Amino acid sequence: MLKNQKKMKNYFTLILFIYFLNSCVGSSSVGIFGSGVSIAYDPRTVGMQIDDSIMQKNLAARLALTDKKYLIYINTKVIDGNIFLSGKVDEPEEKLKIIKMAWETKGARSVKTAVTIKGETNFKNSAKDTLITTQLRTAMILSKDIKASNYNLDTIRGKTYIFGIAMSQNEKQKVISEAKEIYGVKEIVPSIILVEDLSRNKS
Repeated sequence: MLKNQKKMKNYFTLILFIYFLNSCVGSSSVGIFGSGVSIAYDPRTVGMQIDDSIMQKNLAARLALTDKKYLIYINTKVIDGNIFLSGKVDEPEEKLKIIKMAWETKGARSVKTAVTIKGETNFKNSAKDTLITTQLRTAMILSKDIKASNYNLDTIRGKTYIFGIAMSQNEKQKVISEAKEIYGVKEIVPSIILVEDLSRNKS
């Protein structure tokens, strides 16, 4: 009984710790998304990483030239030419403009977006969304079958978006399964690429 209580205490301590990191400075080690607390591992080739980095910097630069606030409120990530967007904007027209700019980025293969309009959510929902994201991140870190640093998570009004690269189909299903176990999750939108499906692994 005492052993179980100690285990639960450690679990909740870890959740609070990661919640603090997510809220303040981000996580402590680097994976394909530039954050995470597990050992970093990027399954992309060096050439693919360079190409993705160039695309990401070009898009970020264009967004900044359009409006400097996008540097703060819009997050971008490119994996194998697939562009992932998340964050918040003031007007629906801004969201459409950002998606258009992403598609116009040279080398773009697809664009996935979790960008929302600021007025569509409130503080209470935002707090719930942050808790969901933190709990899922914690569960992924604790799982031996998941390389948590290879994923980016975002929750908007109970809809959880999962972006990243899975080493296997089993890992992909494990991530989705963990998300389904989180209280408050209304819908899961996975954009998970298998290593074997990366374009340069097919050649």
